[in-house]
Amino acid sequence: MADLDVSQNGPSLTLTHNQSALIFLGTGCSSAVPNAMCLIQPSDPPCRICSLALSLPPEKNPNYRCNTSLLIDYCQPDGSHHYILIDVGKTFREQVLRWFTHHRIPKVDSIILTHEHADAILGLDDIRAVQPFNAVNDIDPTPIYLSQHSMESISVKFPYLVQKKLKEGQEVRRVAQLDWKIIENHHEKPFVASGLRFIPLPVMHGEDYICLGFLFGENYRVAYISDVSRIPPSTEHVISINGAGQVDLLILDTLYKNGSHNTHFCFPQTLDAVKKLNPKRAMLIGMTHEFDHHKDNEFLLDWSKREGIPVQLAHDGLRIPVDL
Repeated sequence: MADLDVSQNGPSLTLTHNQSALIFLGTGCSSAVPNAMCLIQPSDPPCRICSLALSLPPEKNPNYRCNTSLLIDYCQPDGSHHYILIDVGKTFREQVLRWFTHHRIPKVDSIILTHEHADAILGLDDIRAVQPFNAVNDIDPTPIYLSQHSMESISVKFPYLVQKKLKEGQEVRRVAQLDWKIIENHHEKPFVASGLRFIPLPVMHGEDYICLGFLFGENYRVAYISDVSRIPPSTEHVISINGAGQVDLLILDTLYKNGSHNTHFCFPQTLDAVKKLNPKRAMLIGMTHEFDHHKDNEFLLDWSKREGIPVQLAHDGLRIPVDL
């Protein structure tokens, strides 16, 4: 992995395109940042972060945050690149326009879903925009990996994306072509997407709902957990320095700056989890407008030096070269 300079201006990277990379397409909460309510019904004084989020173009403004999503640019041994997308939320089209073009991402080879909430799946219709054009849908479908629960929910929300055959007399319409593949909610049931092995990491997203994180990478181990309120002991063991081994990079949910939430980690719980799991490095995602990227990374710089674990807020468009 390229060296990350933990500074108030965020990571300083040397980009290498002959290796794999992680691209943060979105690092915000479900409502994204800026929060629309802060703009249409402004407070007095106005919300500083949401006002700031509109004052600069997103590529220069880390406080502009789309729905949480990660693109894995996986470089094969022969030098070819496969693109694996984790989650396809409400802001997916915007992420394609901003970051696929910026990083020259030509396609999506496979998709992995953490769960079936709106901020993870409501961009599925727009997958057709990153597939070859064919008016009668005569293209190879994109593999999409998801739990049985997510499959059942999506079948109701997007029946036309799940339907295998047209009903008699039904007119052909161009839609995203997806090859649905069920995965297990268990770390002992890994799967392979576009040549890269993934280990499911079931976590609680509220006490009545299981969401999936994922562990991937052989040379450089990455644990991605986007929506979590509690990490069960079995999952904790897989990614803990005191369990199966220290991960190189932990990407972890943090919703609000203070307090707690019934379905997400907030900043205090996130930092407690980072200390407990003790990764070599951590990047935080899922932030609301309570977070100021530069100021909070200044705080995290001091925290990192004190605790011995480099931690930063990620930002939309961030590209981190890695050797998976």
